[in-house]
Amino acid sequence: MDLFEYQARDLFEAYGVPVLAGLTADTPEEARAAAEKIGGTVVVKAQVKTGGRGKAGGVKLARSPQEAYEAAQAILGLDIKGHIVKRVMVAQGASIAQEFYFSVLLDRANRSYLSLTSVEGGMEIEQLAVEKPEALARVEVDPLTGIDEAKALEIARAARFPEELVSKVAPVLERLWWVFKDEDATLVEVNPLVLTEGGEIVALDGKVTLDDNAEFRHGDHAELEDASSVDPLEAKAKAADLNYVKLDGEVGIIGNGAGLVMSTLDVVSYAGEAHGGVKPANFLDIGGGASAEVMAAGLDVILGDSQVKSVFVNVFGGITACDAVATGIVKALEILGDSASKPLVVRLDGNRVEEGRRILAEAAHPLVTLANTMDEGADKAAELASK
Repeated sequence: MDLFEYQARDLFEAYGVPVLAGLTADTPEEARAAAEKIGGTVVVKAQVKTGGRGKAGGVKLARSPQEAYEAAQAILGLDIKGHIVKRVMVAQGASIAQEFYFSVLLDRANRSYLSLTSVEGGMEIEQLAVEKPEALARVEVDPLTGIDEAKALEIARAARFPEELVSKVAPVLERLWWVFKDEDATLVEVNPLVLTEGGEIVALDGKVTLDDNAEFRHGDHAELEDASSVDPLEAKAKAADLNYVKLDGEVGIIGNGAGLVMSTLDVVSYAGEAHGGVKPANFLDIGGGASAEVMAAGLDVILGDSQVKSVFVNVFGGITACDAVATGIVKALEILGDSASKPLVVRLDGNRVEEGRRILAEAAHPLVTLANTMDEGADKAAELASK
């Protein structure tokens, strides 16, 4: 789960990371009131989970409450890369002497953590990495020891901070590490981390991504979720404990096992090229238990997508045998009744496959077409979707 900037700011403050005052506003009137409360020059910033806000007109300086009102009026409702601005943060202005960059993230390739730090902050890190790779210090962070004082000093010096700033920056890096570790994040980024003209180090903008797999340890994380931005089908799937991701296609996909589902997406995409560019409509992994209830829940989610024209059920029987899967499909269609109105192509393989195919053949449901291979099933599902 990605946090909004204001949520990251509040999280930083709770961990002792130095930040400036910031208040949220959903209306221009609230923005004016926030500016009055903070006082002085403020910055009105669009709260969307995407970059490029400044270039899109989503960040404006306001030297008075009235200017904050006008800035919020201009920003609220703005479309920034497909994200509609519904909230702004009114943040205290800062006198910036220098801008830096810092992040700590999960390094999946090396099964470790990685810190990225630069004394040249304020610009897109991807751009910096390409144009001036030597300006970006990459320091591995041991998951067992994290960023303690010694590691923070190592990172600051590797990034070539002036020696007089190293002792100021290091404690902030330590506190940011605690945000990363204690909140089970996969990314904590500050761009820019600034040196003010008053000589203080301040986190001026923050990005935090929390690991959804650690939700069970953090009951308070549910409060951070933006319900308005969650796709209703994904919310429905989550409530049913299904691993579902909506895509922009026409063939609904159900499989057991993430690897098989990913392969199915590729095969359907390839097959769809011969049928007018038909594509997969979703990723849905029902896992090892293909009971009637699980299958019904999966079909219910997929059939609720108006873009879906056909469904491809691709299952390899292992611990859960194919006859159990077939029984689950038959019963699921009974449970769904008239709401199941789109054609299903079913490919079964593996443990007790012949028995599974027999069950489906005897059921002779008018919506179900059996396929012998994954390629055959993908092609048939794509053909049906194209019609």
